[in-house]
Amino acid sequence: MRPKSADSTSSPLPDILPDISPITGPAIDLYEDGYNDPVYQAKARILNRAIQDIGMGRYQWYLFVVTGFGWFADSVWPLLSGLILTPVVNEFHFNGPFLSLASNIGLLVGAVFWGLGCDIWGRRWSFNITLFIAGIFGLASGGAPSFVALASLIAMVGVGVGGNLPVDSAVFLDFVPGSHQYLLTILSIWWCLGQLLSSLVAWPLIANYSCASTSDCTRSNNMGWRYLLFTLGGITLSLWAVRFFIFTLLESPRFLSGIGRDADAIEVIHKLAKFNGKTSPITIEELEAPDRAMSGGHLSSGERYNIFSKSSKYDTGHIKALFATPKMAWSTSLLIAIWGVIGLASTLYNNFLPYLLSSRGAVFGDGSLYITYRNQVILSVIGVPAALLAGWAVELPYIGRKVTRCFQVIPLLNDLLRNKGLTGAFLFATTTSQTSNQLLGWNCGYVFFSNMMYGVLYAISPEIFPAKDRGTGNGLTSTASRVFGVLAPIIALYANLATAVPVYIAGALIMFAGSLALLLPYEPRGKVSI
Repeated sequence: MRPKSADSTSSPLPDILPDISPITGPAIDLYEDGYNDPVYQAKARILNRAIQDIGMGRYQWYLFVVTGFGWFADSVWPLLSGLILTPVVNEFHFNGPFLSLASNIGLLVGAVFWGLGCDIWGRRWSFNITLFIAGIFGLASGGAPSFVALASLIAMVGVGVGGNLPVDSAVFLDFVPGSHQYLLTILSIWWCLGQLLSSLVAWPLIANYSCASTSDCTRSNNMGWRYLLFTLGGITLSLWAVRFFIFTLLESPRFLSGIGRDADAIEVIHKLAKFNGKTSPITIEELEAPDRAMSGGHLSSGERYNIFSKSSKYDTGHIKALFATPKMAWSTSLLIAIWGVIGLASTLYNNFLPYLLSSRGAVFGDGSLYITYRNQVILSVIGVPAALLAGWAVELPYIGRKVTRCFQVIPLLNDLLRNKGLTGAFLFATTTSQTSNQLLGWNCGYVFFSNMMYGVLYAISPEIFPAKDRGTGNGLTSTASRVFGVLAPIIALYANLATAVPVYIAGALIMFAGSLALLLPYEPRGKVSI
């Protein structure tokens, strides 16, 4: 039977588990002022020190690549409904926002299922299946004979893609040393590369193989969007093959220890060290010390303090753990709110950006598909340096994650732009454009700062959540983003996309999310996630 949580001040664990390593120094974690589950915290610190002593090696760098595939897919497929919107509408004659609605419903289901699931049955299955689902249904969607078939297949792609970031960020943090957690922010460069690749592929295919208008638009003269889906589906399936056949993902040692498999957790640490050409002195006795302390030194064979669920059933345990203390409840609630607001704003704007570029370009006299997708490629290129800059900024003293995240939305120096956020300000500025080049310039500013914003946001959430509930926490925040993402196309159905109203709404929401970021009670910079 699981013992009751002990208060950090009365727990015997701090006395038997010194938090100083001769190599890494003090093990300061995000919950240094106490965590409601001291046994879990003690075990996490032991595993953190072991991984830090091993250091950043070959395995983690390979993991940086294969987890980056998840960011790549999360960029390619949610944005795809915007890239193919114009030619698909011309062929199937439907109301455009319904395609985005189908995609976001699938993403919502995937976020809930895979995010919560990876805390129940482990990381490996979720990690390996999500890309496979996205690739298979992505390929199939290219052959869709009708809008209903296309929307259904795109929704199934979303079921796979929706689980990528909740699972992949949890996997990465389970193995990366605390000294290199900033790489979680830089992983967003894969998101930018996905956006760039999809735009580069879409540019020639849709520009050269699409109907010019809705009149006489048949499958035979409108194959560009289908070629795009076939290409991106094949690429996604190839990335899954690399994950499954070439790279071997080790199960999370924290998960294994949490379900009473301490010996297997130690074995994983030793495999990690061997792969990196090192050795680890960690022993099973060291990892079992918290169990013995909690049981008063009488730990029988097979008896363990079970942290994770031992069954494959969903329950509310992992959700309740994220609200176990007032500080954790406040932090979790704020993160859910931030993700929800950003999900609504970005989906409302990004999914209809190609349409905006095309329609505004037509007003300016250069709204051809070639110009529209050329501009989309330019915007995608802008995101790459933004991801690198975000990774550098989050490690700066006195700035860290919270300030960097907020700086994208609420300036800190002399009330810059009169408290209008940089990301939101560039959004508002697009409405003042008198030429398509001006529109492109303002959008470049928006894309640069929004990519920085997302890079930090993708990192701070999993860093704050403890590993035993990280998949669930990631799932909750992703769910909030997807729920409001579903609302975005519904709003677009009743909004006049020919006006600047959707842009004003998106800009205001992004600035509001920035103000919420200042209220987060945890700052991960310089701390190790548990």
